[in-house]
Amino acid sequence: MNFRYPNRKPAQSEQQQSIQRTSLKMDEHNKSFANRGMTFEEDINYSNQYYLQTGSAVIHKKPTPVQIVSVDYPKRSAAVIKEAYFKQPSTTDYNGVYRGKYIDFEAKETRNKTSFPLTNFHEHQIEHMKQVTNQDGICFILVRFKASQEDFLLNATDLFDFWEHQKKGGRKSIPKTFFTDNAHSMQLGFNPRIDYLKIIDKLFFSG
Repeated sequence: MNFRYPNRKPAQSEQQQSIQRTSLKMDEHNKSFANRGMTFEEDINYSNQYYLQTGSAVIHKKPTPVQIVSVDYPKRSAAVIKEAYFKQPSTTDYNGVYRGKYIDFEAKETRNKTSFPLTNFHEHQIEHMKQVTNQDGICFILVRFKASQEDFLLNATDLFDFWEHQKKGGRKSIPKTFFTDNAHSMQLGFNPRIDYLKIIDKLFFSG
């Protein structure tokens, strides 16, 4: 069982070559902007890779926690995991640092055409995001409506409002109209695929 962590990036003198290699690799996956064959997670991961290689930000996907149940030791020098299961994530999908600020966000897709179900989140994830915002961190969610292939960035504080309203007996989803009217639409590009940092600049650094 292997866990993949982000590799160290090339030195500054090789940075341009690294960016070019990323561009070529992404071009193999995307013949045109109209081709949205990549998953939402892949789009975000490629964007984060581009941000890292250009020195814009350091943001990584958190490894999925795994609970090991059974381990076999066929040799004294080696161990083989025989049984394990994925644990429920305790926080969010991505975190890192951007322009000296801690950044933390969750990415979700929905097949629902008219709303985004709040069942996509768990109480402990909401509490984690509240803790981040209380510490003056940058916290938000990225949402893709798969049916219409529309991507949005929603500030975590808006999510909190819907979450608390739900707990008081309110609706258990966020209407898509709320996203179109109040969230920030993200157009699919090339490098980066999803330029969510452009929106973060406007929201948190424009003053």
